[in-house]
Amino acid sequence: MENTRNIRRTTLPNDLVILTEKMEHVRSVAMGVWVRTGSRHELPQVNGISHFVEHMVFKGTKSRSAQMLAREVDAIGGNLDAFTGKETICFNVKVLDEHVPVALEILSDLVLNPTFASEEINRERGVILEEIKMDEDNPDYLVHEIFTQAFWKDHPLGKPILGTKETVRGFERETIFNFYGSRFMGGNMIFSAAGNIDHDSFVEQVTRRFESLPSGNSDFAALAPKTAAKINLRNKKSLEQVQMCLGVPAPRVADESRYTTLILNTVLGGGMSSRLFQTIREERGLAYAIFSDLNPYSDTGSLCVFAGTSAARAVQVVDLVMAEFSRLKREPLPADELRRAKDQLKGNLLLSLESSTSRMSNLARQQMYFNYFFGEQEILDRVEAVTTEQVMEMATTLFQPESVALTLLGRLDGLKVPRERLVC
Repeated sequence: MENTRNIRRTTLPNDLVILTEKMEHVRSVAMGVWVRTGSRHELPQVNGISHFVEHMVFKGTKSRSAQMLAREVDAIGGNLDAFTGKETICFNVKVLDEHVPVALEILSDLVLNPTFASEEINRERGVILEEIKMDEDNPDYLVHEIFTQAFWKDHPLGKPILGTKETVRGFERETIFNFYGSRFMGGNMIFSAAGNIDHDSFVEQVTRRFESLPSGNSDFAALAPKTAAKINLRNKKSLEQVQMCLGVPAPRVADESRYTTLILNTVLGGGMSSRLFQTIREERGLAYAIFSDLNPYSDTGSLCVFAGTSAARAVQVVDLVMAEFSRLKREPLPADELRRAKDQLKGNLLLSLESSTSRMSNLARQQMYFNYFFGEQEILDRVEAVTTEQVMEMATTLFQPESVALTLLGRLDGLKVPRERLVC
C-alpha cells in the first residue's frame, strides 16, 4: 500500500504490521514498537502493570545489561524512550539515518528479550513508588487524576496509568512474565518508522528479529465506559492555589465529527486568543493557567477545562466557564473567529508533522484507530469544511448541564459549588 506521502505497510505472517514513511529532507529516523494495550486493559488487582513492564524492559535483556543498553544508545547519539497510555505502550528511538541498524537491534532486543530479573523488579518497584509520590505532589497532575477517577468511575479508564502503591507493591516476576506473554504478540503490535529510511531494507531487518514473535491478539472484553457527572471538592491545605478541572464527555478518536470538536476546543480554550484565556486571564486576571483539551479514546472521550485560581475566585471562574459553554450553544461563531480557529488548528497540525518522531507516532495511531492514512491535504480540507452551524450543534450536544463534572483541589476553606451553578 502506497500513497503520495511515501507511506508503505507490510504485514508479517505473525500479523506484526510494519509501517514506514520516507522523509528525504531529514537526516533522522524515528522508530517505535507500539503494543495495543494500556492501563484500561488491566484487571483491577494488577492496575499499573503495563507501565511497570514498560520500565522493566530497560532493565536488561538476555545479552545486554541496563547499562549496556544506555551506553550503546548514547554512543550513537540516539534518544531512547518509552511511555504508557490508557490504550497503548510505546518503545521508541530516534537516531541519525546511518545508525538505523544499531538502533533497530537495540530496540528489538529490549522489546523481545527482557529478563525481568527479580532483583531488578524489586529495585524498579521502589523507583515507581517514588514516581507515584512525585505525581501526587504535583497539583496539576493530581487534579486531573482525581477528576479522571471520578469521571470514569468504576471503569478501567478511570484507573491511574501508574497504578497505586498497593498494586505496585504486589507485582512479582511470574505476574509480569504472564502479562508480557499475553500482550507482546504479533497481532497486537505495530512497528512504525519515519525519516530517511528505505522500506524494503527496514522490513528485512525487522523480519529477521521479529519473525519468531508468536502471532495472536489480545481479545479484550471492552466495557463501554459510562461517565459520572460528579462534583468533587478535595481539600489540600498545603496548596496555595485551587486547581480546577471541569469536563464533559466528548467524541471518540475516530468519530466523523472530530474536526468540529477540534475547532470547538480551539475556540474555547486552545490558545492565547481563545475565549477562556481572553475572558478569565486577560480581561479579569483571575488565573495564570487556563486552557481546555480533548482526550479521545477508541470508544469515548472527554473535553476538559483546566484552571488554577484562588479559593475566593474559584466559583467565579466556574461561572465564567459555564457562560462560555452557554455562548457557544446559543450564539453562532463569528466568521472571523472561525477563520482564526481553522488557521490556528491547521498551523498546529502541520507544525506537529515536521519531526520524524511525530510522523512515526502519527503512522502508528492512524493504523491503530483508522487502518487508513490521511494525507495532509485531506486533513486540511476536513478542517476547512467545518461550519459555524456544526460548531453550535456540537456545543449543544456536549454542554449538557447534567453531563458536567467538576473537581476542585486545594485549600477550599468550606467552599461549596451546588449543582445549580453548573448551568449552560
